[in-house]
Order: sequence, then structure tokens, then C-alpha cells
Amino acid sequence: MASADPLKPGSEDREQVQVKDQGQESLQKQNHYLCGSMAAFANIAITFPIHKALFRQQLFGLRVREAVLQLQADGLRTLYRGILPPLLQKSSTIAIMFGLYEDFLRLLQVHGPHAPELLTQSVAAVLAGTAEAILTPFERVQTLLQDPRHHGNLQNTAHIFRLLLKQHGIQELYRGMVPILLRNGPSNALFFGLRGPLKELLLEAETNAGNLVNDFICGAILGAGLGVVFYPLNVVKSHAQAQIGGEFQSCRAVLMTVLRERDGRVSGLFRGIGFTFPSHSCQSSCRNPDLNIGDETTRIRNPTILGLLSSSWQNEHLAYSPTQ
Repeated sequence: MASADPLKPGSEDREQVQVKDQGQESLQKQNHYLCGSMAAFANIAITFPIHKALFRQQLFGLRVREAVLQLQADGLRTLYRGILPPLLQKSSTIAIMFGLYEDFLRLLQVHGPHAPELLTQSVAAVLAGTAEAILTPFERVQTLLQDPRHHGNLQNTAHIFRLLLKQHGIQELYRGMVPILLRNGPSNALFFGLRGPLKELLLEAETNAGNLVNDFICGAILGAGLGVVFYPLNVVKSHAQAQIGGEFQSCRAVLMTVLRERDGRVSGLFRGIGFTFPSHSCQSSCRNPDLNIGDETTRIRNPTILGLLSSSWQNEHLAYSPTQ
């Protein structure tokens, strides 16, 4: 009996360590959702006017100057008209992207421990991107609020939801979902798959600040590149979602319509591409994780824009798209 007593403290210590580890793991899982949501909120609040000008170019085939002049003519009162849907949608979708990507990746690694890392990352990214599409109604409402043709008859987010549901049913909220699915899955897979290899090409960071700069550069390059690749899908989505009621057209039919409106030139599909670089670079830099905080051995995954907060508060584990 006497010899067993010394073992009790050690056993209790091990149990306390296990409980502490489980608590930290749970907190880190929550951080993936929290940091994505907060970063998306900051990104949309900063870049919304750019997205609005970009949307005008996608919808009407305008040049940069024409789109900016349209916004000036509309006035400051309507500049941030339509910001609520993207705030809600992006805060949710980026949180879903971060959180579900990590959750799916963890499950795939458990059930397929010998599968290639690139494969598990790609599958997890596609699944997370597909799950994001459930929030298509927010993109749908955002499109209608930003379309100047509806400024007089559509009041706000709640009014549009009520109108579409009452007159056309829930399926009308998901108009344009196919191009969103075609965009989200592949773009997520490329983003998460290329992020690591791209960062390895940069000079190795020796400090938190250096790591932050590398994350920003990776996010900017990937965001701008993927924004260009998937830009035509965003044009198709914008045109499909600008319609209220009527037949649901296929992506191909909408694409052909846009090409006819723009004299059959493929370059016409890329009107507004100039705005893609600052907006997508900012968005992807905000969502690019992987920052060292706290002591040398603590590594936590946070979006870089909120990693600044994390490095300031050290051990406080506090941690954002297509956008049009």
C-alpha cells in the first residue's frame, strides 16, 4: 500500500496533462472557424467598393473608368448598399472553409494515414468548398443589391429574401449555384495545395514578422492567380444571379449570352480583371494561415491579418473570397 502512494501524483499529473491537451486541441479547432470569420469580415469591410466596381464590369462589360464614374454618380449613400449579405456570407463561408478543411483533413488522415498528403489536402479542400455553396443565397442577394437596375424596387436584404421566397420559392435563392460549385472546390484545392510549395520557394523566415510577410506574399500571388483563372465563372454567376424568375439557364447558355453581348470576344469575359489583383490578393492574404506565436515550440494556424493580433497578445489564441 505504501509503495502505491507515490504513483498517484504521477497518475494525476498525466490525467491533468491529457485534459489540458484536449482543451488546447478543442480551442485550436474553434480558432480555425473564428479566425476565418474575423478575417473575412475585415476583408469585406475594406475592399467592398472595389468589389462593387468589379461587379459592374462583370455585369455590364464596362471599362474601369466607366464603372468608377457609375459609382460616383450613384453617390456615397449607395456605395455600401449590399454589404450586409457579403459580410454574413463571407464571414460564414471563410469560417467554414478554414474549419471544415481542417476537420476533413484530420478525418482523412485518420482513415487514410498512408494516402499521399497532396491527395488528402485536395479532397479536404474540395469538400470544404462544396460545403460553402450552401450559403449561395447570400451571394444571390448581394448580386441583386449591387445591380443598379434594382435600386428602385429592391429595398434591402430582408426584403429580397421575402420577395424571392414568396414569389418564386426557395430554389430562386440558389440560382447561380452551379458556377459557385465549379469555382469553390477547385479553387480551394489549388489554394491549399499550392500554398506550401510556394512558401518553400521564398526565403526562410527567422522571425514572426518574416513569416507574416511570407504568408502575405503567398496569399497575394495565389489570390491574384486564382482570381484570374476562375474569373469567367464569376462573370457567369453574376449574370445568372442578376435574373429574377424565369428559366434556369445552364452555365454554357449564360456564357454564350455574355459572349454575344461582348461581340464574341473572349477578352470581353475578363472585363474588370484589373480589380481582381488588389481584391483577391487582399482576400487570400487574409485567409493564408500558418503563423508562429508565443514561444518557439508553439505553432498555431491563423490568418495573417489576425496573426498580428495574436503575436501582440502572445498566448491568447485569438485569430476571411468570389466574391464578385
